[in-house]
Amino acid sequence: MPPNLPRPTDAELEILTVLWSRGPSTVRDVYENIAERKPTQYTTILKLMQIMADKGLVVRDEKQRAHVYEASRPAEWTQQQLAGDLLRRAFNGSARSLMMGALSARKTSKAELAELRKLLDDYEKGAK
Repeated sequence: MPPNLPRPTDAELEILTVLWSRGPSTVRDVYENIAERKPTQYTTILKLMQIMADKGLVVRDEKQRAHVYEASRPAEWTQQQLAGDLLRRAFNGSARSLMMGALSARKTSKAELAELRKLLDDYEKGAK
């Protein structure tokens, strides 16, 4: 598996999110999950998942009649790659600007702010 996978599109990320929450799944499983939230076609999901397998974003088990797909990388790895890409492209590498942009994008609860402070404290302790 290549160390640097391509950045998933929004549609691919939606499929990956289903696979991360459900685990290994057939195209039908993924289609039904997405179709509960928005109109989509089975063939669209099938084609996207085939493309994702070609890109290395998912792995396909062809042992059964209905192929089973699973994400090739865990959610945390993909989130880290996307955050790093966004940090470079939109925030000129500034973690401060990224955090301020995220915090100003929507109302943040006091509990979530406290959790962020703790994460920053823990990160700082580990970085020393």
